[in-house]
Amino acid sequence: MGRFDDRATRPTRGPADLLRWRLDKLRGVGAARVKDEITGAPLRPNDGSALRDLPASLTWIGHASFVLRLGGRVTAIDPIWSERIHGVVRRLVAPGVALEDVPRIETVLVSHNHFDHLDVPTLRRIGPSARYLVPLGNAGVLREAGLSDVVELDWWETHREGDVEYTLVPARHWSMRMPWTRNEMLWGGWVIRSPEGVAYHSGDTAAFEGFAEIGRRCGPIDWAMLPVGAYEPRWFMEPQHMNPDDAVAAFEALGARTFVAMHWGTFKLTDEALHLPPARTRELWQGRGLDPARLWILDVGETRGL
Repeated sequence: MGRFDDRATRPTRGPADLLRWRLDKLRGVGAARVKDEITGAPLRPNDGSALRDLPASLTWIGHASFVLRLGGRVTAIDPIWSERIHGVVRRLVAPGVALEDVPRIETVLVSHNHFDHLDVPTLRRIGPSARYLVPLGNAGVLREAGLSDVVELDWWETHREGDVEYTLVPARHWSMRMPWTRNEMLWGGWVIRSPEGVAYHSGDTAAFEGFAEIGRRCGPIDWAMLPVGAYEPRWFMEPQHMNPDDAVAAFEALGARTFVAMHWGTFKLTDEALHLPPARTRELWQGRGLDPARLWILDVGETRGL
């Protein structure tokens, strides 16, 4: 039994489900039938000057990785600058800003221990000068990598650095680094509260009733980073990843001001065509009559002032 089995997504997906998915792909069933041109999200050149010059900003590095400047602090969320996930899945678009061009990262937030969110080679490159905030149980992974300044939090716990508060909030997901460590380490999302406003990064999550509670307890949220990709086949992914329909509904439940799309166009992880997540998100947005200025579908490397 894993330490956090009682909080983990249901129904679980195991080896038999993975085998079914692989067989479906071989047979060309469902979304696996889509002929997908394997090209990543648009890349916008960024030498880091905007990160240095703007007092408050958000930069998409790719996938779920962002660099956030709020409250005078530079925070990296789920940073991956590696060319491959766990040495296997290759990156389709370069990191939006070279790590060497990013101002010194003072705080690193990790949402959970899956290899596309907790990338030890990147954390080693950022190094021991940063403070690392992680959900319960994850500190050992970082300390084994030589990173000793680690703070573990449970859901709804808050850590303060200067004028910035970091709160770990619930997510509908699960964790595993090795087959024998399933749900031994907690997962979650992050709310970052600063003098300039409040940002929310959901981490990996399926749709769940917790979004309304997060908005109620931590809002009003100004910028909500929500995943729109890695959702097909739906029978496999629904308990752990949102699709664009779920993400827009989550945004409305949060009561947030701005939707920032993430978790698409950087790695080919699932069956949907890479261009579909932003296209479907825009379609839903327009269909609901929402203000286009409130939807941010960034280029990799794009920096926006906050």
